[in-house]
Amino acid sequence: MLQSDSGGAKKAAIYIAAIALSFLLLYFGFGLTAKQSIATTLVLGLVLGTVLFWDIRLSFALLGSFILIGSGLLGIEKFIEFSSLNIILFLAGMMLFVGYLEKNAFFEYLIARIMKYTGGGGVRLVFIILLLSCFFAALVDEVTSILFMLSIVLSLCARLRINPTPFVMMTVFATNIGSSATAVGNPVGVMIALSAKLTFADFLEHATVVAFACFVAMFIVCFIIFRNEILEFAQKSREISVKDLFEAHTSGNKALNALFFLIVFSALVLHTQLEQALGLEKNAMLLGVSLGAAGVTLLLERKGARQFVETKVDWWTLFFFMLLFASVGALEQSGVMEIAAKAFSTAFGESKALASFAVMMLAGILSASLDNVLAVAVFIPLVHDLQASAIGGTYLWWSLLFGATLFGNLTMIGSTANIIALGLIEKRGLPRITFMQWLEAGIKVTIPTAATAFAMIYLQYLA
Repeated sequence: MLQSDSGGAKKAAIYIAAIALSFLLLYFGFGLTAKQSIATTLVLGLVLGTVLFWDIRLSFALLGSFILIGSGLLGIEKFIEFSSLNIILFLAGMMLFVGYLEKNAFFEYLIARIMKYTGGGGVRLVFIILLLSCFFAALVDEVTSILFMLSIVLSLCARLRINPTPFVMMTVFATNIGSSATAVGNPVGVMIALSAKLTFADFLEHATVVAFACFVAMFIVCFIIFRNEILEFAQKSREISVKDLFEAHTSGNKALNALFFLIVFSALVLHTQLEQALGLEKNAMLLGVSLGAAGVTLLLERKGARQFVETKVDWWTLFFFMLLFASVGALEQSGVMEIAAKAFSTAFGESKALASFAVMMLAGILSASLDNVLAVAVFIPLVHDLQASAIGGTYLWWSLLFGATLFGNLTMIGSTANIIALGLIEKRGLPRITFMQWLEAGIKVTIPTAATAFAMIYLQYLA
């Protein structure tokens, strides 16, 4: 208990010192006004409080919002504008839809069928597992994908009696990469799509191709650094029939669930065409489809609908996101974002290549150090302001997306999928992955995948 209190006191001391130093640096070092320095310090305090006191992060979001509003640094209109209710509702709707399919073991059943028809073991089986991790992260979201894919991977490793650590890391790497392929694969993708008014088709045309190239690069790197482990997996998996490798999964009404999934996914892909046909504003149906899918889900649940909403929607996280997004509005209202955009434009002149590299690296480092949602929430207003400058362009949004997702592979805390994977390992009593163990593999994967993404963005937009 004393150790816990001592650790909390140490964190509190670090927090207070960092806040005080931030204000002094901003006010005296960067020449911001007192109002701008206070607004920036409070937002930084919210972010730092989230990192140091993760279990009570919502408290910091609530208190930070209270101080910003109570001090007049964040007006009600800006609070509502930046709270991104469209993003929150989209995520809530998709959580209900995916929760229904997850409850009925639809994804596990689908994977078992795919594995059965693709043949036996060997290196091909490792490739298929990682490709499916990438694919399902793009179709649903990284959290749902990592939960059921990792349970399959851990089950396979237990049956084959091999060390699961390399395969856990590879599954997470593939999941994070796949989450960048579509607008629904990751909360940051949703944030960017709705903020930049990018359609699902835009992601399929630009992000999906880049994500697949990054996946190929990742697999090649992983085959090199985990060659012995993969070959051991391949050899042992060939000795067991595919039927014995995978357990049978029930999926409730399989035909109904499959039809429901196909209709919703098709509507998401074709939302632009639906908007044009109905005369709606851009991305209206992206939100509409999510809400409609949630409505049908609750009809199917009937009497258990209320409990389903209470258990399947992560209200804690959504409430935190909303307050975080709203708090960043204080930087816009106080003029800090305008100053940052001008400084960014001055630093890179008219070099879009350097601007793209800078956005990807800065967002990536923040994501690996803190959390990709926090990083993107801070960067979105900056990228918005940069659109009016000489270096403005859609390429900045893609640079932000891939910086935030690909650098999530760099550290153990780089993305939600990483944290969930580590939690599953601990829960099953398996050997823990150390920070340096992850970092060593993470660097080797992140550098070539980020370089691949940057090269493809450059060829598409800047060459």
